[in-house]
Amino acid sequence: MTRRARAADLALVRAVSSSRPLLGDAALRRLSQSANHSRLWIVVSLALAASGGSRRRAAVRGLLSVVGASALANGLLKPIFPRDRPPVDSAPVLRRLLDPPLSSSFPSGHSASAAAFAAGVALESPAAGLAIAPLAAAVAYSRVHVGVHWPSDVVAGAALGTAVALSTRRWWAVRSEDPAELASGGNAPALPGGEGMVILVNPSAGVRDSDQNTAGIVAMLEEHLPKAELFEPDTDRDFAEQLTERIGADTQALGVCGGDGTVATAVGVAIEAGLPLAVFPGGTLNHFARDTGLVDVEACARGIETGESAMADIGHVSVDDEPGRYFINTASMGGYPDSVLLRDEWEPKIGKWPAAAAAMVAVLAVAKPLVVSIDGRRESIWMIFVGNGKYAPADQVPMSRPSMSGGVLDIRYLRANMKLSRTRLLFAALTGTLGSSPTYTHLREPSIRVQDLQKTLTVAVDGEVYGEGRAFEFDARPSLLTLYQPVGNKS
Repeated sequence: MTRRARAADLALVRAVSSSRPLLGDAALRRLSQSANHSRLWIVVSLALAASGGSRRRAAVRGLLSVVGASALANGLLKPIFPRDRPPVDSAPVLRRLLDPPLSSSFPSGHSASAAAFAAGVALESPAAGLAIAPLAAAVAYSRVHVGVHWPSDVVAGAALGTAVALSTRRWWAVRSEDPAELASGGNAPALPGGEGMVILVNPSAGVRDSDQNTAGIVAMLEEHLPKAELFEPDTDRDFAEQLTERIGADTQALGVCGGDGTVATAVGVAIEAGLPLAVFPGGTLNHFARDTGLVDVEACARGIETGESAMADIGHVSVDDEPGRYFINTASMGGYPDSVLLRDEWEPKIGKWPAAAAAMVAVLAVAKPLVVSIDGRRESIWMIFVGNGKYAPADQVPMSRPSMSGGVLDIRYLRANMKLSRTRLLFAALTGTLGSSPTYTHLREPSIRVQDLQKTLTVAVDGEVYGEGRAFEFDARPSLLTLYQPVGNKS
């Protein structure tokens, strides 16, 4: 460190030390101690996670950032850059910690963790990050206030923590909330009050991470689309059949309130009937509704009344040359369909989410490569993912869908025909180098044919097991679905 920097450190420490006693002295001391071992950030993350939505992801990213920043600051940099802490008498007695740290002063681990948590949270939820920033800044300042760090320690720690948080984007992309690009057009009819629209409402669908539940959404639909026909299907009968039965001579459009499985069913009916579709987010994850920007019920209702619409691509899969079915999000083969089968078996005993986690672990532990032909090329793979539209990022786990137009499928598969392929895949995923790994292949094509060369395979479509077979044809159907679009708030 330069002489000028040391002089600045000393001057700032003396200025803080000579400041008049404050009512907040005791609070700053307690705040500084509360951040020991990141206890403060663990508590804050639990509160964020409990509030749901993007704040849950923010809590996870924030804590992961803290782990990385703390490991670098305390485990690597402090031993490499030993530095004495400020003299004990650099802070008034009432401000001092009863048990001051003895490790190297540079950099400040508390500041690194505070900045890492705030920056990590802000990446997923800017509003939450802005709210936490003053708390993080107070923790960082408190380390100088209680006399255990030089100001440059705090600045270096904060810079380190921020850098670590930003680096998490390399292997865990931040989800974009921008809706997917759709093709223009559609010519959906304007339906004042929703007249001429039949809306299927799945009563068993559940909204997670939202203040809206199915009953609340139905109430909003009844308020904003009073002339629409809302009905709850019999859960013991096929939803597609019941929705088709409701289509009459006066039906001009269909609507659906439910999860992605229910939406996929309604999409198939709408396409076959040649009717436009309105989608309302009434499910657990609502991938399709979120990706197409259909999250505001009132705005969607205004779009229905004015006839605002666009065209969306829809994926299609056929098994062994059978007619097949549409998919709105993804189709996959390999470990995921097998885990869905186990999840369905265990769900009645332990619940959906524990069953899903346990099933995935069980499948991966015994996974065997699939020997398949992909468009005529022999491959040994662990799994294959086929997305409707373009998913992003291309070199990581897909987090968002920037486009559902252009007639392309997003195809990704993990290759098993090389030594230590699972280990190499894990290393590439953890280091953010998946895109350049020979174990990973990413394509964007209008269609793909997958044929198993050894046994019958199972395909999962939109999160549910669809069927078994030996030959699978996936193709994109451009601008197949006319989709009502939201209209912004009136000025």
